[in-house]
Amino acid sequence: MHLAERIWRESLWQFGNRTMQLLFAINTRIRVVYYHEIPMQGGFILASNHISHFDPPIITPLFPRRIDWIGMSDLFSKRILRGFFTGLNVIPIARNEPDRAAFRIAVKRLREGRVVGIFPEGGIRDGAESIINGAAMKQGVTLLSRLARAPIVPCVILGSDRLYNLRSWLPWRRPTIWIGYGNPIPPPKEAGSRSKDSARQLFSAEIVKLKERLYEDFGLTPADLPHPPKVRMKEP
Repeated sequence: MHLAERIWRESLWQFGNRTMQLLFAINTRIRVVYYHEIPMQGGFILASNHISHFDPPIITPLFPRRIDWIGMSDLFSKRILRGFFTGLNVIPIARNEPDRAAFRIAVKRLREGRVVGIFPEGGIRDGAESIINGAAMKQGVTLLSRLARAPIVPCVILGSDRLYNLRSWLPWRRPTIWIGYGNPIPPPKEAGSRSKDSARQLFSAEIVKLKERLYEDFGLTPADLPHPPKVRMKEP
């Protein structure tokens, strides 16, 4: 990578993250809980539930390490957007089909000791379709973990879906957002389906437990759990 490109990427990263951090600090109340220490060295996968388009810019500035998110290739459809997301080290992945090129890039970055962020639900989910309620997830996260020999750090975010309601951006509203990080899941030891299923079950159980701990520790109610964007938009 040329010096000019490194400077451009660093400047974009600093500007983007500082801007997002300030924006959400002014308009929301964010509560972050580390139920397990985040590894400060070595590569790992940060795997989170996904309840709104605001999740990545909320999680990234507050995380103690830089995250290279895996994002849908649709984000790269326009030249300006492609330059923006490339500058932020986002890894494009094809929608609804295997993408070996994206996996190779992600594995390479994990082996270099970087953090790769992924939403294993494959899209925004709520209710019974969400992994925080025990729903099935895509197999990509455990496959990536095995190929890169990288652990999976579970993350649960709640409350960001309220930002779909324009009233939530009023200065006196400031909805609360909760983020919890759980116990790292070691990579599958073998290539067999039984090993991958075991890792996936451990991750699924940890995600559900994280949601329950946030629910209990902060005295949350069903209204605080994820709702469809259309429902949030109509709330008073």
